[in-house]
Amino acid sequence: MNTRKIINGALLLAATAAVPSGALAAAPGREWKPNKPLRFIVGFPPGGATDLVARIMQPKLSELLGNQVVVDNRPGANGQISLQIISGAEPDGHTIGMGHIGGLVISPAIQKVAYDPVKDFSYIGMLVTLQNILIVHPSVPAKNLNEFLAHAKSQQGRLNYASSGIGSPGHLSGVLFEALTKTPMTHIPYKGGGPAITDLIAGHVPSFFAVISTSIPHVKSGKVRAIAVTGNKRASAIPEVPTMAEAGVKGYLSLNWYGSVAPAGTPSAIITRLNRDISTTLKSPDVVKQLDARGIDAAPSTPAEYRAFADSERKRWLPVIKAAGISAQ
Repeated sequence: MNTRKIINGALLLAATAAVPSGALAAAPGREWKPNKPLRFIVGFPPGGATDLVARIMQPKLSELLGNQVVVDNRPGANGQISLQIISGAEPDGHTIGMGHIGGLVISPAIQKVAYDPVKDFSYIGMLVTLQNILIVHPSVPAKNLNEFLAHAKSQQGRLNYASSGIGSPGHLSGVLFEALTKTPMTHIPYKGGGPAITDLIAGHVPSFFAVISTSIPHVKSGKVRAIAVTGNKRASAIPEVPTMAEAGVKGYLSLNWYGSVAPAGTPSAIITRLNRDISTTLKSPDVVKQLDARGIDAAPSTPAEYRAFADSERKRWLPVIKAAGISAQ
């Protein structure tokens, strides 16, 4: 047997073993394909808006990638736990997850986190934007924003509003509302939107800056009353509800948004493939229909656009957070 061939073969095997499977699949000239199920990590419990978006996308994305996408719920600390898991995963394309305003913008601004939101992730692309919505218990003597403001001002800071937690997008929506209307209120943080809306319906808290997707059924059933949405356009699912700006709060804009991230160092060929299939999923008529019904807007983007948007959100919200003195420490 030729000794040189044996040595060359051994060297090739050693080199192959040293290269991650994802990197091999993403070699120049070859399109990356997942060789096992993908974990899509969501930092909140089942039933919430982040989980809902992931599960709406799951069937189509699995079909396009040619392998099963498994939604893996890792709740805790406003999404921080999930992002810590993603940042420490193998950068081979088989672990991705939800990169959202809470974990990438708000939490790092109000407390120490175990990851760098800029350096520890490969940004794949935006997924969706969705509004928050100010909703009230039917006993509140307000059917529109002007009436709500008058009622809140008469309470001189004693009117409570719920959010899904300190530093949540709903909390910031309330802080911005207080600042722009010069109307002090009392923030009541809950451990998630589910407990908050349960207490609102029961009348234990009078108002709630809630995620629109989980609020629409309660608005339509009459269990709660919608006052205004927090985005720059009306929600197609409840077009009768005005935006804050339309109702008189000039300059008001507070959007919730979710994107997809992978561990830093994920090869560009993998990011390109994931971005393409995620974007195609978000343009699928069935996916769009399901999102629209819940007041969620598909917002696919390039990786660069997503990173630039997250950077702009940090610059926009940091002064608001500092001025309000928000801290989770």
